[in-house]
Amino acid sequence: MKASEKAYSLIRQSEGLRLTAYRCSAGVWTVGYGHTIGVTEGMTISIEQAEKYLRQDIGTAESIVNAECSNLRQCQFDALVSFVFNVGGGNFRKSTLLMKVKVNPDDNSIMDEFLRWVYAKGKVLSGLQKRRLAEMKLYFSES
Repeated sequence: MKASEKAYSLIRQSEGLRLTAYRCSAGVWTVGYGHTIGVTEGMTISIEQAEKYLRQDIGTAESIVNAECSNLRQCQFDALVSFVFNVGGGNFRKSTLLMKVKVNPDDNSIMDEFLRWVYAKGKVLSGLQKRRLAEMKLYFSES
């Protein structure tokens, strides 16, 4: 599967766009729409480069979700791509969220699993709460 525009929109909105490198709440150098690979202090990019990084990073998240999950509806796939984009493939692979999706992708307790991922450096972040609620809503939507 491929991420739909709903996934792209959710990620863009959640990440925001910054053309100059900054340290995210986890202390990692970040640029564009949450891109972290090869980012260094003082780095600047164009909007076009930010979009290129976004497509690459979403492609990585798509590959991980496709490798781990099958028979998902588009809305479920899109929500999981956003989740993986944010928490990383390693965290996703060892998550209870993934375990529950594999057993039954329509299990309502998956809602609770999204909401467990709202911490950075041990603190609840309102931005992560908002993102997880949006991912959960998308996951359980009908389209």
